[in-house]
Amino acid sequence: MKQHINASLVEAQQSLNALLANPTALDAIEQAGQLLIDVFRRKGRVYSCGNGGSMCDAMHFAEELTGRYRLDRAALGATAISDAGHLTCVGNDHGYEQVFSRYIEGHGRAGDCLLALSTSGTSKNIIRAAQAAQAQGMSVIILSGKRSATLEALSSVYICTPGGKFADRVQELHIKVLHILIELVERHFFPENYADGQ
Repeated sequence: MKQHINASLVEAQQSLNALLANPTALDAIEQAGQLLIDVFRRKGRVYSCGNGGSMCDAMHFAEELTGRYRLDRAALGATAISDAGHLTCVGNDHGYEQVFSRYIEGHGRAGDCLLALSTSGTSKNIIRAAQAAQAQGMSVIILSGKRSATLEALSSVYICTPGGKFADRVQELHIKVLHILIELVERHFFPENYADGQ
């Protein structure tokens, strides 16, 4: 078992090192951080979405903004599209491809931002959500694990973090990226929380 444990940790380390060595991805993360700062500065809201584990990451991202990340501070406007009533209603009546886009159509406003996660880069409901957000005049941040010309064309900032053969490594990199984005936002609006060099 230790052999598999060590191999798994080494593989995760290699994925992280590959991200560190990818200047395009690092630049995109910086751009996404600035975009989120601009949205919150204008009192806009951020909506996040994803499927399966990516939905869990989208929920984690939103609650860290409305709740707290490292230290106490004022809440920031973020919502994960995860309401079971909405998802099952729209999935049943309109199809699963529209579960996120319908929410954006109803709640999103110009100046808001959609942060959407797709490890494969091919999730049809993520593509529809990005299209709906673009139509609403929202900015769009995409986190993907494989390059997608379709999603890249719909995004304001496109972050691709190839993590390896399987989606779990991509998700591990995505949560790293999400934590960095939250930290960049906090450092901008609440610098006192980082004044001691944390």
